[in-house]
Amino acid sequence: MSVMEAGRPETGMRGAAATSAETAARETLLSVENITLSFGGVHAIRNVSFDIAKGEIRAIIGPNGAGKTPMLNVINGFYHPQQGTITFQGKVRRRMRPYEAARSGIARTFQNVALFRGMTTLDNIMSGRTLMMRRNFFWQVIRFGPALAEEIAHRRRVEEIIDFLEIQHIRKVPVGKLPYGLQKRVELGRALAMEPRLLLLDEPMAGMNLEEKEDMSRFVLDVNQQFGTTIALIEHAMGVGMDISDRVVVLAYGTKIGNGTPPEVRANQEGIDVYTPLPHAR
Repeated sequence: MSVMEAGRPETGMRGAAATSAETAARETLLSVENITLSFGGVHAIRNVSFDIAKGEIRAIIGPNGAGKTPMLNVINGFYHPQQGTITFQGKVRRRMRPYEAARSGIARTFQNVALFRGMTTLDNIMSGRTLMMRRNFFWQVIRFGPALAEEIAHRRRVEEIIDFLEIQHIRKVPVGKLPYGLQKRVELGRALAMEPRLLLLDEPMAGMNLEEKEDMSRFVLDVNQQFGTTIALIEHAMGVGMDISDRVVVLAYGTKIGNGTPPEVRANQEGIDVYTPLPHAR
């Protein structure tokens, strides 16, 4: 039984036929074309192309060293590829920096939790609203008039996210004291506070137990379905990525070896062999 079969019979499992039809009709939010990324003589990504449709969950899966995180870093603007182009919302991006990507509506989480450990859950999520604050430093210091009204509005939105993620009981707890699964949930909340057009999740379920994976999978699906947020997620575990995504890209050693709906990817023996590199025919 897969991670999601136990707790979600139909909520997020997209039918293969419906997924193909719906995705074909959707507007392309981001397009990756012929991306090549090298570090010296090491090729992390080789000539990879795929697109992400508006409103879908797009999984990028593959074993360790496949090039998944470098690809996410390219989309986020942390790495600049030697070849290829990235088009976001119809505009070709040229050497965009991470802060520019954030301003354009791209938010992300990290494989290794990157939170302010001495700050509370509430304050960590509130930090995701920074780019949306319009009042200058002077107004924020005096916390009066328009600045106070703005802060109240941002805090109201953060409280809604806390309720959505079911973490009301830890809102005043420093995140450094929280168990790993809850820290990952807080990091997701901080990314949601940015109200992204595209949410990048770098192995959001890595290191979790089965119950935590089920909870995180449910939240990822709810973010997509209730908020309409487009999601690109990286997963090492093939089953998890297949269960909650509309379409899947399979990477191995920096090259693309599979692309399509979960049933289409499952039918591709080359993609299966990446995870089980033993002879399947005797």
